[in-house]
Formats: sequence, structure tokens, C-alpha cells
Amino acid sequence: MSALLEVRGLNVVFSGFHAITDLDFTLQAGELRFLIGPNGAGKTTLIDVITGLTRPASGSVQFAGEELVGKREYRIVRAGVGRTFQTSVVFDELSVLDNLDLAAGFRRRMTGLLRRRHGISDDVASALDTIGLGDLADRPAGVLSHGQRQWLEIGMLVVQRPRLLLLDEPVAGMSRDERDRTGELMQSVAKDHTVLVVEHDMAFLRRFASTVTVLHEGRLLCEGTVAEVQADPRVQEVYLGRKERV
Repeated sequence: MSALLEVRGLNVVFSGFHAITDLDFTLQAGELRFLIGPNGAGKTTLIDVITGLTRPASGSVQFAGEELVGKREYRIVRAGVGRTFQTSVVFDELSVLDNLDLAAGFRRRMTGLLRRRHGISDDVASALDTIGLGDLADRPAGVLSHGQRQWLEIGMLVVQRPRLLLLDEPVAGMSRDERDRTGELMQSVAKDHTVLVVEHDMAFLRRFASTVTVLHEGRLLCEGTVAEVQADPRVQEVYLGRKERV
């Protein structure tokens, strides 16, 4: 595998507060990586920097050899970076199919978006199958369960053909069955994409993660396999407390 994302010397400061300090982070092409840490560790801030929502005080974010710092958000999307948010962003009044078709059309000209759709594109059909919502294709997104809305949002990213997917707490608020289905979906998506997952659910982490990066107070604390992170006393102390285990 080769490096797809390289973060070097990243510093983010908000009104004197150092949210990220001298962070170096590398993500290899084809990885499914989990990013964990206590509240305020800098996880979402890192994703915000990668996607252009936050501009760092200093440092570099290279994606496929291209510098992302200073680029507009839409240019980062077009470069191949997609993201979900902690609260799903779908169009409730549109059908599941129309949400996917609208997302798939982001590369089209505006006139293409305004034309009536004739049939289902291969990308949309594949995404429907991947997220398991084929039976609900014609239902409005507003009737979906919380988990189904998250799957739809992941599908809306997949049809845009990103090289990197950033998933911010994708299983927050889900039932156990929904969490398991989401983990299986992430593993399926990771066969064709690089995926970085910010997550707090440790049972979910143990089941679905292979490589983990731990942040603490805006710095990289450790990274490695789940077993290596579980065995690191620093993680047990700063993330879970001495009496708890990852």
C-alpha cells in the first residue's frame, strides 16, 4: 500500500486554544482506519481540516500528492474526499433513489441535474445494493430509521466515487443490529475505498477495526492494531481510565 493521505506538522488554534499540536498522520491507500480519543482530542477537528472546513495555523495535508490546505471545500470533494457528519444530511422529502441520484449528479453540468431521470445508473443501482435499501428505493428518506439514514448518507458518498471516505461517529445512537449492519457496510465499502472512521463505541471498535490511531489533547498518542492499542497503558489511562479496558 502507498500513502494516500499525509498530514505533517499540523497545528490548529482556536482563540488561543491548541486543538491540534504538531500532528503527523499517515493513511495508506486501501486502509480501514479507526480514529479514537476522548472528547476534545482533536478527531473531528482533523476531519474538518482535511475537508477544508477549518484552516490550520500551520502544517500540510497532502492527498494523493496534492496539497489540500487552502483549497475550497468543493475542490476537495472533487479531488476525491467525501465525508459524513455526526447528524445525517439527507433530503427528507426526496425518495431514497432521488437522494442517491442527486448525489451521483454532483459531477454533471447543471442542465444534467435538471433533466428527468430515465432509468437507474449503474452507480446508483450498485449503491442501493451496497447499502441494502433497494426495497425502500421509492420511499421518502424522511421515513427511514436513524440507521437507515446513515446508510443512505454513506451511499450518497459512494456514488460520488471518492477515493477517501471520512465517517464521523457513524453508529452514534444506533441499535445493536444497526451497528452491526453499519460495520459490515463499512467493511464492504472499504474493499474499494480508503475509509477513516471517528468512533467512540468501543465494542464496535473491537469487532470491526484492524488499525487504530489514538489522539489525546490534539496530539498523536499511539497507533497500531487493536491488540496493540488495548495493551498500551497510556490509552487505558487517558482514554478509559486505569480500571477500564479498551
